[in-house]
Amino acid sequence: MTEKGFGTIAARRPVSAESLATERPPVLGGEFTMPLLVLRESALAHNASAMADWCASAGVRLAPHGKTTMAPQLFERQLAVGAWGITAATISQAQVYRSFGIGRILIANELTDPAGIAWLAEELTAALDWECFAYVDSLPGVRLLDEALTAAGAAAGRPLQVLVELGFPGGRTGCRSVAEALDVAASVAAARALALAGAAGFEGGIGLDAEPETLAAVAEYCRRLRTLGESIAAGAEASAPIISAGGSAYFDVVVSELTAGSGTPLVVLRSGCYLTHDHGEYAAIGPASRHLGPDLRPAIELWAPVLSCPEPGLALACAGRRDVSFDQGMPLPLRLRRPDGTIEPADGLTVTRLDDQHAYIDVPSSAVLAPGDLVCFGISHPCTTLDKWRVIPVVDDDYRVVDAVHTFF
Repeated sequence: MTEKGFGTIAARRPVSAESLATERPPVLGGEFTMPLLVLRESALAHNASAMADWCASAGVRLAPHGKTTMAPQLFERQLAVGAWGITAATISQAQVYRSFGIGRILIANELTDPAGIAWLAEELTAALDWECFAYVDSLPGVRLLDEALTAAGAAAGRPLQVLVELGFPGGRTGCRSVAEALDVAASVAAARALALAGAAGFEGGIGLDAEPETLAAVAEYCRRLRTLGESIAAGAEASAPIISAGGSAYFDVVVSELTAGSGTPLVVLRSGCYLTHDHGEYAAIGPASRHLGPDLRPAIELWAPVLSCPEPGLALACAGRRDVSFDQGMPLPLRLRRPDGTIEPADGLTVTRLDDQHAYIDVPSSAVLAPGDLVCFGISHPCTTLDKWRVIPVVDDDYRVVDAVHTFF
């Protein structure tokens, strides 16, 4: 009864993903309470296969960023169609992954937390069949990680594989030049508990649009990352090196540039939002918008009832910052469901602001909304929507539940 949307059902009978799949209850006009986030099964299945096929045809591997969903059920779906591993941002996320048996984890950050590093050392020693990668981006960072792993008892024969991270001026983490990154790579050779595995970076912070100058800047950065990766691959310290980049906005550019060299290391993409996609940020600037990547379909919808129409041109729906992302754009009204079950397009409706539990909807004079109508919203940026829901129904195209996904944020 503690999960949003499930209170009425759970009060009457035990509820599990298995029982929901057997009963296939409707999420619209049934016992679920609103607001309710749902995932569409057909879109999830399509996106998982489409991205896997695209990566295979491009000759690259995929380690999707698990922080997007933090849903081991969805990780298994991604691994089942060929994902190379799962990416984490923190030790806490990696611990969740390990508790569900994920065998290869790429931690896309430099590690400086002593408690987290101690856990990592223990796990490396205890689970010899587990592969883990992490980042380094400075000489102090290399020393700190090496000393912490050694103090925690990491065996010399089981070093942590590290990727040297290349950043860019004004950006996030990462060495600011290839020369600096090569100095960091050289320092790894002297470390006792580290092994040089390649290079990595993140191009997503370069821009928030798909303008030609932004795409050119992303390409230029990727060329520098490729130079670093090829230099590391040419050195004696790296065996079977990899080069990793690729958020969800520009992974087509990443693949084009990182695979363009001769003798390029194995390219590993870390895109995470492709599985659910969205109706906002990634629909507007992602590779699919340029017809240069896999054809992706939005899988996330938020359904919420209209609560009030207190004045002409304004309606309030029961969905807010506690339910849906707003950092990369407001929810987008897609469809309306009237109390009699009729579905209509939500033409002209716009969300102008959010409170904790209210969405302010601008209603044109040509539209009619009334309390009790349901609004289906598309979302922009899945990462900050999914973290607001612990259990999410998965529905077929008739909005009957076929599964329930648990998240572990």
